[in-house]
Amino acid sequence: MTVWDDLRGQAPVVEQLRRAAAGEGLTHAWLFTGPPGSGRSTAAKAFAAALNCEVDDVTARGCGVCPSCHAVLTETHPDVEFVRTEKVTITIDEAREMVAKAGDRPQTGRYRIIVVEDADRMAERTTNVLLKAIEEPTPRTVWMLCAPSPADVLVTIRSRCRPVGLRLPPVQDVADLLVERDGADPALALEAARAAQSHIGIARRLAHDTAARERRSETVRAPLALGTVSQAVALAEKLVTIATDEATASNDERDAAERARLLETLGVAEGDRLPPSLRSQLRQLEDDQKRRAKRSVTDSLDRTLTDLLSFYRDVLMVQLDGGVEPVNADLGAEIRQFAETSTPEATLARMDAINTTRQRITTTNVAPLLAVEAMAVALLRGDL
Repeated sequence: MTVWDDLRGQAPVVEQLRRAAAGEGLTHAWLFTGPPGSGRSTAAKAFAAALNCEVDDVTARGCGVCPSCHAVLTETHPDVEFVRTEKVTITIDEAREMVAKAGDRPQTGRYRIIVVEDADRMAERTTNVLLKAIEEPTPRTVWMLCAPSPADVLVTIRSRCRPVGLRLPPVQDVADLLVERDGADPALALEAARAAQSHIGIARRLAHDTAARERRSETVRAPLALGTVSQAVALAEKLVTIATDEATASNDERDAAERARLLETLGVAEGDRLPPSLRSQLRQLEDDQKRRAKRSVTDSLDRTLTDLLSFYRDVLMVQLDGGVEPVNADLGAEIRQFAETSTPEATLARMDAINTTRQRITTTNVAPLLAVEAMAVALLRGDL
């Protein structure tokens, strides 16, 4: 198994990165772009592993089994820094820390590599902190920025980066990966890959988590019971609850593990009274976890709205006789019946309402419930 195996359906990208890892066309800054689920971070991590791979044959770098590849893939390599934020945006202080680390010489590998997974979550003045470091990098330093699209990064930054554009892999490729790597049932893997719209991480969770599948099913069926304003308000509350439950389910175990590790590091047994001198460290961890929880709820709500959007997408395909495979094949009869009661124009208006709400909750401080309530009423009316 090589570092490239997770990049299913991305043959041109793999070939581009393989050649660069072998020294053909390698440059100091790269911009990985693609829709959520396309594997931007996965591609950057694979490329980082290949650049510092220990095999002598340059054409075979990215073996996935040497100590260096293993260290990069597990994010423990001393020369590869992964930057992802638990907050809404990356701060200036975090950007300055990146620049400082980029100036260090590699300790064990060929390159010092900085992978910024949330490059689109930087304000303009924060991004400008990186500009000089990317424009005039330290020798043997490679920057890898990840963002949904080139437009999400300042033109002064993207003009200095080599672009790597990824696309969503075919549904069957995602299903095959779940079967081969995770041992998922083939039929369930295909259903999960289709429901996740080829997002590998979400498809994996749907394939292995019954509760996640039930939450998604509840979301996509919600429009079928939408008929009055009171039902719209109830729908909004349900969607926010689903998103909150989803985020809580993924955070609780991680929070408990972090707390246990901190207490172990401090030499305090679980349940023991914490000395006053150590309480500030636990309080800092709890504050960080609260910020992460807020971000998790926002991301989960965005995903919940994406699932809801898939219902109207299928409705629109029926109305336009698009001949495209539905995302929610199990709701075929219900979707066709719903499509007959509306028009393509109304469906597009409903889809616009959902996308507008997604933008509001991810880029502003609007209260999620209020934003989703306004959206639900727009879904009821079929206009904006």
